[in-house]
Amino acid sequence: MKQGRFIPCPSCGKRGDWLAASSAPFCSSRCKLVDLGKWLGGEHVISGPLKGEENVGPEESGIPVSSSKSEPVL
Repeated sequence: MKQGRFIPCPSCGKRGDWLAASSAPFCSSRCKLVDLGKWLGGEHVISGPLKGEENVGPEESGIPVSSSKSEPVL
């Protein structure tokens, strides 16, 4: 029998084969929601642009740009 890779849960630190779980890489749905809450609450942030994205404008990134300033893009 193949043994899974034991990693710590990013939220609580409990070790287990979380990559095989439906809540991967977290040990449970609760830990997954706790982490989401930290992102939404501003506790977790990305400190700067990702490598290679420093000079990417909206046109190059695939974000739709409205031709008129008064109408939002839907």
